[in-house]
Amino acid sequence: MASSNMFRRVLNLSLILSWLLFAMNFSGSVAAASFTNETDRQALLVFKDLIREDPLAVLSSWNDSLHFCEWKGVTCGRQHQRVTALVLVSQNLVGSVSPQIGRLTFLRKIHLNNNSFHGTIPPDIGQLFRLQSLSLCQNSFRDLGLTLPNLNYLYLGANKFLGSFPPSMANASRLLILDMSGNDFAGPIPTNLRNLRDLKYLNLNNNRFGSSKPDDLSFIGSLANCTNLRDLILSGNQFGGVLPGSIANLSSKLETLLLGWNKISGSIPQEIGNLNNLYILAIQDNMISGNIPESIGKLSKLQQLGIVINNISGKIPPSIGNITGLSLVGAAKNMLEGSIPAELGNCTNLQGLDLKSNRLTGMIPEQVIGISSLSIGLFLDLNEFTGPLPSLVGNLKNLGALSISGNKLTGEIPSALGSCQVLEYLDLHGNFFEGAIPSSLDQLKGIQQLDLSQNNLSGQIPEFLGKLPLMLLNLSHNMFEGEVPKVGVFNNISAFSVVGKNMKLCGGIQPLHLPACPIKFPKKNKRPFPDKMIPLLIILPIVLLLACLFLIFYRLKKYQQRTSHVSLLENQYPKITYAELLHATNKFSPSNLIGEGRYGSVYKGSLNFGEHIVAVKVLKLQEHGANKSFTAECDVLRILRHRNLIKIITACSSLDFKGKDFKALVFEFMPNGSLDSWLHPTQAEVQGSNLTLVQRLSIAIDVASALDYIHHHCEMTICHCDLKPSNVLLDDDLCAHVGDFGLARFMSANTNLSNNAHFKYGMGEEVSTEADMYSYGIMLLEMFTGKRPTESMFIDNFSLHNYVMFALPDHVMEIVDSTIILEELEGLNKNRRGEGEFAKLKSCLESILQLGVICSAKLPHERMDSGNVVKELHRITKAYNE
Repeated sequence: MASSNMFRRVLNLSLILSWLLFAMNFSGSVAAASFTNETDRQALLVFKDLIREDPLAVLSSWNDSLHFCEWKGVTCGRQHQRVTALVLVSQNLVGSVSPQIGRLTFLRKIHLNNNSFHGTIPPDIGQLFRLQSLSLCQNSFRDLGLTLPNLNYLYLGANKFLGSFPPSMANASRLLILDMSGNDFAGPIPTNLRNLRDLKYLNLNNNRFGSSKPDDLSFIGSLANCTNLRDLILSGNQFGGVLPGSIANLSSKLETLLLGWNKISGSIPQEIGNLNNLYILAIQDNMISGNIPESIGKLSKLQQLGIVINNISGKIPPSIGNITGLSLVGAAKNMLEGSIPAELGNCTNLQGLDLKSNRLTGMIPEQVIGISSLSIGLFLDLNEFTGPLPSLVGNLKNLGALSISGNKLTGEIPSALGSCQVLEYLDLHGNFFEGAIPSSLDQLKGIQQLDLSQNNLSGQIPEFLGKLPLMLLNLSHNMFEGEVPKVGVFNNISAFSVVGKNMKLCGGIQPLHLPACPIKFPKKNKRPFPDKMIPLLIILPIVLLLACLFLIFYRLKKYQQRTSHVSLLENQYPKITYAELLHATNKFSPSNLIGEGRYGSVYKGSLNFGEHIVAVKVLKLQEHGANKSFTAECDVLRILRHRNLIKIITACSSLDFKGKDFKALVFEFMPNGSLDSWLHPTQAEVQGSNLTLVQRLSIAIDVASALDYIHHHCEMTICHCDLKPSNVLLDDDLCAHVGDFGLARFMSANTNLSNNAHFKYGMGEEVSTEADMYSYGIMLLEMFTGKRPTESMFIDNFSLHNYVMFALPDHVMEIVDSTIILEELEGLNKNRRGEGEFAKLKSCLESILQLGVICSAKLPHERMDSGNVVKELHRITKAYNE
């Protein structure tokens, strides 16, 4: 009986506990569904209140007309509708960050980079225990102090942070990437970084870390615990002391080691050879002394070696020839001596070699001067090389710059130099070259600067020099004689020089003040022509000269018209050479090819020692219309600035290594490829997942926003003329960017006619904003049906437009891309939503497809304007999420 009573008591107690737990969970879930959602909304509104300037109106959607999960830059979890990501990158926002951001407790990602935020980072961010990625680079933030134990990615570069290295950083034990570059941090680096065991990337570049003391680099030993470390960037600081041997204990996976622009002394430790996975080693602009260790040859994977501006002495070790993958070597401005080892010729991938300003002697090895892969430049000036310049210099058919000035080279300039047809810069001054300028140099069709001064060259100045595209020519202090030409570079007194020992020169343009060249008559002073012909002989050359000048002026004007577009673009952005693009794309390797169209091929490239991934569009100039496409794209890209347009980095118009015209555009790389590859993946393509309904809606809004901008809000109305999924590119966050403006046209402000009114596309229409909307409508139908408009089922008058129009409204679910329906139904089942939610899904898809049909209507005036499309898509999105 007693045991029975005891059992009942235990049962009653467990029931009471169960009810208490249920009540607690129920009240907690209610709070999660109401109070905490409202907390997120209020926190976002306070965040908005501290934004003083919003020139792109990105926060205009942050109002009660939309659920906060639909606000620009805000991403919510599907289940709890809590804010999980705040991404407002490159929006020109000005203001400070509200402490209320700490109340967004479900945040996993905060990306505010490339804006003008200032002030301090509120310590409340430290409450976001779920935060995994924090990117605040390229702002004006300032006294950092965060404790974020679950953080994986922290980007703080290019701000105004002050003070010492935050000691709390070591508590973020899950960090994979830490970027604190471009700030004003100072003082020592703590040794507790050993706690960051998973760290892969550490960038402290361009701060004031260190104090020029002997123990500044002692922390390197503690990084041995970071066994996954791949990139260590400590350049541009005030680190002193010697480079410790403990550097050999760094991760065997280390690929990048950048220590340049510090005050590091001592020698390069022998142990450096243990880092056998290094790709980049840069110790330039320090106070390193001693020899280059023989162990350098163990770095078999090394591609870039930079040790310029140090006090390194001794000989270049022959073991360097073991590093056959070397592409760039910079050892200028040291005290290296002896001859260049012939073993360096084994480095058959070498693209740039800079050994200037050393004490190197002997002859220039044929094995080195004949490395045909050299393309960026070969700089051997200001040494003590002797003997002739080997004729194997003719192997450098791809070389852009060659400088061997300030040596003791003798003999004639080899005629083989004429084979280096893409040379832009050639400097041979300050040697003992003799004889005439070889006629083969007339093959240097890309030469811009030529310096042959301070030699013993003789003979006449060749006329062909005036026909080369020279911007600077120096022939001073030689022994030239005869008439100075007057064409090309010789017609610009500031572009060439013939001063010095050239005492037997005559003629030339008047500012030279040279004596007139004597008129040569045959022997016995007999005139070659009758007196009556002399006036004709005087007049005829004048007429011919005027005709030549007219022809030169005409061609120059045409050339300027052709190049003005790219020149304007190059003036607006950093310039880049063909050799740099060749190196960036691994010689335009097929493995780097990421897209191809009628007028161009697009390659993935890597600039600035791998720090900047770009997309390089190389024009197929052999295709008729490619030049016009390049011009159009340059014209348009100069004036476009919008978050949903592809970002141009720079342009290149030059000659390739065969002397042929080369044109390319360099864009921001979009890691998620094109919309086309997501809608129609090939068997070789592996996608992480299909695009959800919400993602497709977001992309549709992005593209419509881009059209609205170019149609109504930029300097001139622009028609894209080639809108299709392959020209819509997706970034890390699947934000859409419209690209490929090769067929774009400017529109007249009052007639709505383009600069090429006869250009037709789409359904045979002339260029217009309505024609762009037709293309957009077809793309919208393709996005939500999964069918290309070119599929074999669409023949004669049966098109994708008709296919959808006939299915509306009753058969919508039969034509929609099945992956959308399956994923949405799975979500509905998980959340136990009923038939009402399914009806909402059907209504949403019906509205989208109806919009696509309207935009692709046969008659232009029946199509919806891009601005109204944006509003309609926002309405559809809001209705579906309610």
